[in-house]
Amino acid sequence: GGAACATVLQAALAVAAGVAEVVVCYRAFNERSGRRFGAGVQHREPSAEGAALGWALPFGLLTPASWVAMAAQRYLHRYGLTPEAFGHVAVVDRRYAATNPAAHFYGRPITLADHAASRWIVEPLRLLDCCQETDGGQALVVTSVDRARDLPHPPAVVAAAAQGAGRGQEQMTSFYRDDLAGLPETGVVARRLWRTAGLDPGDIDVGILYDHFTPFVLMQLEEFGFCGRGEAADFVAEERLPLNTHGGQLGEAYLHGMNGIAEGVRQVRGTAVNQVPGASRVLVTAGTGVPTSGLVLTGDG
Repeated sequence: GGAACATVLQAALAVAAGVAEVVVCYRAFNERSGRRFGAGVQHREPSAEGAALGWALPFGLLTPASWVAMAAQRYLHRYGLTPEAFGHVAVVDRRYAATNPAAHFYGRPITLADHAASRWIVEPLRLLDCCQETDGGQALVVTSVDRARDLPHPPAVVAAAAQGAGRGQEQMTSFYRDDLAGLPETGVVARRLWRTAGLDPGDIDVGILYDHFTPFVLMQLEEFGFCGRGEAADFVAEERLPLNTHGGQLGEAYLHGMNGIAEGVRQVRGTAVNQVPGASRVLVTAGTGVPTSGLVLTGDG
């Protein structure tokens, strides 16, 4: 997940360096009918990741939801919020998914009351705070702007790309940092993206933010400077920025963020099912809680 945007970055670098003319980036798996990542450690082969998780697993932190719940609980405590804060993200994502025929939850929007009534997974995360597990795939074609101009569809230009990690970075279990209520690795990527693109949050028309769990969407908005610390729930509720217009991974499909990049391309091209009028600058982020990455996509010229 954290490498989704970085994959496109590496492809773009290969094209820019003349190593390749066309690169296809893809993600595909049967995570619903096959290996269920959310099942935790059951039936999973030993790995270096498993050794590192030896510091968390004995205490019952067996799944990504349980790892994120630790940071989510601290976030609520720090800013005096309730779990309803996370519900705003779920409601927005599902509203867009409801009008996207390609979405798993097409035709099925939810309300804040639905969110509050959904069962606990790991407090303070409810079922509707957690992304689905999906069978599916997504492919993206990366080439030079000059080559793309000769193709049938208008190009979406990678105006800026960045990847980075934070101090004390672990795989979603960075519990020994000084502050659990933020995502320092996202801050690293944000600063590089804004500097490279010559833009700031006010220039962005659409945000496609990695939404495996709702709390990390709020933290991303704050790390990227769209709002102040602890203010992201109100930012989402007031719809100050079109967010995850395909329905996100909560509503469309969980393809480790590759479908989010595709939605960014569609918004820039003007072909999205939930098109934002005049969208020409789109921020796309990759998996959070891990070393992460991000893109700014723009139109050609």
